[in-house]
Amino acid sequence: MPRTTTYTQWIALPPQRLWTVLGDPTRWPEWNPAVKALTLHGAPAPGVTGDYLPRGRATEAVHGRLAKPFTLSTFVPDREITIEQPEPAGTMRMRWVLTPRDGGTDLTQQLTFTGVSGAVMRKVVGDLLETDTHTCFTRLARLAGLQPAADALTVVIAGGTGALGRTLAADLTCRGQRVVILTRRSVPELPYPQYEWDGRTVGAWADALSFPAKGRNPGRTAIVNLAGKLVDCRPTARNIAELRRSRVDSTRALVEASKTLDRPIDHWIQASTTAIWADAGETRCTEATPLPEPGLPQMTGVAAPWEAAFEGANATHWTILRTSIVLDPDAPALKRLAALTKAGLGGSVGTGRQWFSWIHFEDWLAIVRAGLGLDPRVSLPNGVLVAATDFPVRNKELMTTLRRQLRRPWSPPTPAPALTIGAVFLRTDPALGLTGRHATSEVLRHSGFRFRYPTLDEALSNLLPR
Repeated sequence: MPRTTTYTQWIALPPQRLWTVLGDPTRWPEWNPAVKALTLHGAPAPGVTGDYLPRGRATEAVHGRLAKPFTLSTFVPDREITIEQPEPAGTMRMRWVLTPRDGGTDLTQQLTFTGVSGAVMRKVVGDLLETDTHTCFTRLARLAGLQPAADALTVVIAGGTGALGRTLAADLTCRGQRVVILTRRSVPELPYPQYEWDGRTVGAWADALSFPAKGRNPGRTAIVNLAGKLVDCRPTARNIAELRRSRVDSTRALVEASKTLDRPIDHWIQASTTAIWADAGETRCTEATPLPEPGLPQMTGVAAPWEAAFEGANATHWTILRTSIVLDPDAPALKRLAALTKAGLGGSVGTGRQWFSWIHFEDWLAIVRAGLGLDPRVSLPNGVLVAATDFPVRNKELMTTLRRQLRRPWSPPTPAPALTIGAVFLRTDPALGLTGRHATSEVLRHSGFRFRYPTLDEALSNLLPR
C-alpha cells in the first residue's frame, strides 16, 4: 500500500523564481542537508536519470553501493518535478508542485513509498529526507532570492530551536518577515540570526529587541516567547520546579529587557497552555473561565506563575496564548500517539471520557500571524486567547479516530493503573493522558478567525501518512 506524507508552505515568490532552484535537481543538497550529492545524466527533462546520495555514514555506504539510478518521471517547468528512486522491493517517489496563490506560491512536497519495503524504507530514508522540512523550504526560498519585505516585521522568537519554534520561524521567513532566534545553544544549521542567552538574565541578547532604535531595522519588532522545558517528564518536585523556572525566568528576562527599550515592542505573543485549567472535567473552558485553586502543581502550578511573569511587559499589542495540544507531524505529541496506535496500544485511556483539546499546527501558525498583525482579516484584542479548535473530542473518540486513520483494528482500553506504571518506564507524566479539558475560544469566534482544520478527522487526514 502506498504511504504518502505531504508538506505545504506558502512562499512570497512567484513560481518562476522558485523554479530557478527547484527545477535544477543538482541543487537539492543546497537546501536539504539530508542529501549529500546529486548528479544528472543529462539536462533536466522527463525520463532523464541520475544518482543521489543521502547523508549519513550507513546510508551513504549502502545507498552508494546498491542503489539504482533515479528517473525524472515528471518535469513541467515552473510547475512540477518528480523523482522516482527504485528501492529494494519498492519505489520512492519525491514530488514537488508549485501552485500560484495570493501573490505568492504554495510549495507542496509529497514523499511516497510503494512496495513491500515501503514501511521500512520510509523509516530509514523518509525520516531522513523529511527532517525539518519547513526549514528546508526556507533555504530554498532564500536561494531563489527571497528577501524581507520593505515593511517586514522583525520577530524575535525565544525558544525558536524547538519543533514549533522552527516551524514558526520558517513560516514567517517564507512570508517575507525577519526572524531572530533566542536560544541557550546556537544551532549552526538554522538559517536565521541567533543570540545565545541563559533564559534568566538580561544580557547582550537584548540587542535583538532594539533593532529599530539602532537603525538596523526600519520596521516593527515583535516577540514570540516559546521558551520552556518540555512537559513530557516525570512529575517529580524537582521536574515541576524546573518546568516552572524555565518558563517564569525566561519570561521575566524578556519583560525586563523590554523595559529598557526606547519604545514598546509592537506585538508580543506570550506562550501559555490550556493545561492551566488542570483536570477541568465537564467545565467548558474559555478565556473567561476562572483558574482552579490550587489545580495540579505540574499544570496550574506552572502555567499560572508563567502568565503572571508577563505582567509589566512593554508592548503595544499583546496576546497570552493558551495553546492546547498542537498536532504537528514533527512534534512529540502526535508522534507518540501514532506510535502507540501502530503498536496495538490505540485503545482509550482510563475512563476514555476525559476531554482532548487540540489544534492543527497550520491553524496555530495562522493565530500567531493574526496576533502579530499580519492578517488584515483578523483583529485580536489584547489579553488571553485560547488556541484550540471549536471541536474538542473525548479520549475515546481521539483513539478511535487515530485507529481509523492509521487503519488499525480495535484495541482494548488501557486502565489507569497500567498507564501509571507504563509512565514510569517512559519517564513521562500519566496525568497527560488521564486528565483533560474542554477548551475553546470565544475571542477567535468573534474576531473573524476561521479554522482550516476544524475537525479531528480533517486534521489527521492531512497530517498522517496516507
